[in-house]
Amino acid sequence: MMFPIEYFIGLILIGICAGFASGLLGVGGGFLIVPLQYFLLKYIGVSPDLAILISFGTSLAIIVPTALSGAYRHTRTMDNILKPGIRLGIFGLIGGVFGGFVASALPSRILEIIFGLLLLFITVNNIVNINKEREEAKIPLNLISTGIIGLLVGFSSGLLGVGGGIFLIAILTALLGFSMIEAIGTSSIFISLTAIGGFLSYMVSGWGVSTFPYSIGYVSIINFVLIACFSVPMASLGAKMAHKVPQKKLKIIFSILVLYMALKMLGVLP
Repeated sequence: MMFPIEYFIGLILIGICAGFASGLLGVGGGFLIVPLQYFLLKYIGVSPDLAILISFGTSLAIIVPTALSGAYRHTRTMDNILKPGIRLGIFGLIGGVFGGFVASALPSRILEIIFGLLLLFITVNNIVNINKEREEAKIPLNLISTGIIGLLVGFSSGLLGVGGGIFLIAILTALLGFSMIEAIGTSSIFISLTAIGGFLSYMVSGWGVSTFPYSIGYVSIINFVLIACFSVPMASLGAKMAHKVPQKKLKIIFSILVLYMALKMLGVLP
């Protein structure tokens, strides 16, 4: 298969935008990587059914080094995020494996609607509490809550090909009393672990399937290398910027992102 030059340019632009967003907001960047890869793959003639699986699997593979880059920068400033981030990430990795296998076997429309409604609720909550630096913790972060949150967010990560940071940050700030910047840093650690389980499941489930040139299962090596080369350094820059932006502005940016994701999952936006 011959790749047009605009395909490579598109991959580079995805890496720059997704990487910066990952570091700044503690998300994996999958909300950009998945739809834009999907568009590019269809542009060069890949069937939609195959394009979406490649987009999911490759997105999760890219999220691992991208999120690690942002996480490293955040841990240099905050030493209290490493422990909860790793604990949540271990459970998230397990959930991500199951989510990846379910995505390759079952339609995900019903779950997308459920997640979309959840994100709408989160957006309303963020708007109501936009001026609060930190909300009161409603549940403790113990082994049970860590396991439940990690598994559920990890499952959504593997299912939808995103790092799960959007869900986790909302939970950490609304239910566990984390400040926005603490939630962003913790999420960066979490998604770097969770995405491992998701992309491994896409590699295994797509093993032996005639997918795409230079691919391992549903993970495209070409897409991974080009996007990651730009997303990793941009994630470090985004994480550095996150510590200079006021908490209220971070909440506003995050709320806009969550609203966009909610409307997209519900089918309101293409």
